Amino acid sequence: MTLFAGLRKIREFERLRLPFLKSVVDFDIVIEIGYEEECGQPLTLKRLYLLKVCSPGTVRRKLAGLISQGIVIRQPHPNDRRASFLLIAPATLKLIGKYSNVVASAASLHFE
Repeated sequence: MTLFAGLRKIREFERLRLPFLKSVVDFDIVIEIGYEEECGQPLTLKRLYLLKVCSPGTVRRKLAGLISQGIVIRQPHPNDRRASFLLIAPATLKLIGKYSNVVASAASLHFE
């Protein structure tokens, strides 16, 4: 029965520390932005649309919410004034790192 104990710990962290991730789509957007940033190629809005995480209208609405909460930062593109990069805010990166540790800990203790 340790499977659900581990899932419970993960979910508790999500509820308490990641309340801004209100839906799977919010989580997917943050993951895609963070992944591309981690790979050294920050995501543009156009590339986020092309990933087809969800409809463009939903991406626009969800992203606006994440930006207004300070979860995602929009940084001007250095070479193209029409575009901007999407980055994860440093405080959010720190929280996601802690979340990763919780998931890893739960996995090693509860998931066999």
